[in-house]
Amino acid sequence: MIKKYLFLIFLIGLFSLNGWPSVQGKIEGMVTDISGNPLEKVKVTIISLKASTRRFELTTGKDGKFTQIGLWPGYYQISLKKAGYMPLSHEVRVGIAGLAKLEIKMEQADELMEKNISASDKLFLKGNKLYEEGKFEEAVSAYKEAIEISQSQWGYYFNLGLAYKKIDNKEEALASFKKSVNLNPKSYSSNKELGEILAKGDNYEEAKEYYQKAVELSPDDPDAFYNLGVCLINTGESEAALDYFLKSVELKEDYADAYYQIGTIYIGQNRVKEAVANLEKFLELAPEHEKANLARQLLEYLKKEK
Repeated sequence: MIKKYLFLIFLIGLFSLNGWPSVQGKIEGMVTDISGNPLEKVKVTIISLKASTRRFELTTGKDGKFTQIGLWPGYYQISLKKAGYMPLSHEVRVGIAGLAKLEIKMEQADELMEKNISASDKLFLKGNKLYEEGKFEEAVSAYKEAIEISQSQWGYYFNLGLAYKKIDNKEEALASFKKSVNLNPKSYSSNKELGEILAKGDNYEEAKEYYQKAVELSPDDPDAFYNLGVCLINTGESEAALDYFLKSVELKEDYADAYYQIGTIYIGQNRVKEAVANLEKFLELAPEHEKANLARQLLEYLKKEK
């Protein structure tokens, strides 16, 4: 299970110490046709995958470039539209005070295709609004209508999967995330969600493939390494899992859950000193955690043995 609350606490601490501007991210893009000629007046929509109401709309200049600043760290879906061209969508991660760069080529499209995409986009946006209002079953209907018109947009299936997830329809959510991954294998969020829903169904062997892909797509994301580590523990590969947990705390020094996992793996390896150090770090960071009492019991036992 992905743990976000410590990351949010960390961000709040940053805001109070340094102010919001110090964590703002930025996206820069360059849009051209297939021949490499800059495309002007391409409509660019940037939507947060955490909250679809957090969106930005802009257009490219004569040089085909666009820039958006002031972005909260996280993953964003970038949609591009221009009359006479096939619409495109990409996923990009914006880090703390980070810069994400995109180079995108657009292909020409016929009039009928453009009309269909426009209609499906309206339904997709309707679905997003319903989702944000907590009307998940209605959002499912809107996303499905959008897909009936256009089956090539990975984002439609991804959001459909999220809506199914909210109403606990695991089978349909699984199918939707699989379709999203098939359409966009480079989407971190789609691979992560697919891995998560497979793991929750105890299908850890299959989940491992998608968690591994998520790590490859986002090698500076501590959550990606943590999720893969947990999956490997459940497939009986604790030795391999240790490396991923260690990477998690290398990327994020206050990743409490990772320290707990490291500590318990070291217990299995009879590395008492290292186990004690990591369990103590876990308790220092998260004294009220649901596993805190167990960690204290383990420490008491280890120190007696030591």
